Amino acid sequence: MKKRLKMKEGQASRTAARVAERRAAHQVLDPPPVLVDPLALRIIDPEVSKRILSHPQEFNDSRLAPYLRAAFAVRSRFAEDELARAVGRGVSQYVVLGAGFDTFGYRNPFAHLSIFEVDHPATQEVKRNRLELAGITIPPTMTFVPVDFARQPLPERLAAAGFDGNAPAFFSWLGVVPYLEREAIAETLRFIASLPRGTMVVFDYGAPRDSLSFLGRMVFDRMAERVAAAGEPWKTFFAPEELMRLLRSAGFSAADDHGPEELNVRYFAGRQDGLRVGEMAHIATAVV
Repeated sequence: MKKRLKMKEGQASRTAARVAERRAAHQVLDPPPVLVDPLALRIIDPEVSKRILSHPQEFNDSRLAPYLRAAFAVRSRFAEDELARAVGRGVSQYVVLGAGFDTFGYRNPFAHLSIFEVDHPATQEVKRNRLELAGITIPPTMTFVPVDFARQPLPERLAAAGFDGNAPAFFSWLGVVPYLEREAIAETLRFIASLPRGTMVVFDYGAPRDSLSFLGRMVFDRMAERVAAAGEPWKTFFAPEELMRLLRSAGFSAADDHGPEELNVRYFAGRQDGLRVGEMAHIATAVV
């Protein structure tokens, strides 16, 4: 997985930090939260955490803000729901690709689930400092896998960290695919598909701009401008049918697209606050 982002030494991905802050704000602004994460406010910058708790409406300052919180929360909730099903089928390895400030590894309820957090060394350095500062224990089931994706092959780094390539695994790959070149995406998918039967991947992706409504294109342009300004521009988008073809050609036996209508019915039905995901939200699942 060749992830070419502008990363400064000792500095976490700016988009990863912003996503974590939105997930933390979700815990305060959107009761009941779709993603219940008691560590969300502890893993982010302490000053930002204080602001969320004391002045939460600062993080609800635009029409776009609720949609972002919903999208970031639901993709993690979706992945964790699918992971629980995979563990029920006997899967005992979980690989979090582009882990950022995800907290599942520190609130993992499955005693026999080994977790491998894969990310750039600079982001992991900041995360480990945050964990220490917050007094969050790194459990023995959790392994950091620092990878400079421009130089180090993912399969080799995982194997060196103790990942068993002869056993099925569950992969989550959230908030990463739009930032990668198409071939890097295909390369990672081929690697996952080469693993034993029962391996599964869950990832979110972006639909092409021209497939969106007028309002959707306005949101797309605003978000694209933000991530580009952070030095981490979007690069790749897929129409659902195109992505399904890619997953089948990579070697997966089954693949599904979960679009905004399905996600809103599954996770947001009956809410009184109107929280929901917008039309850009898509999550794919694929099984070996």
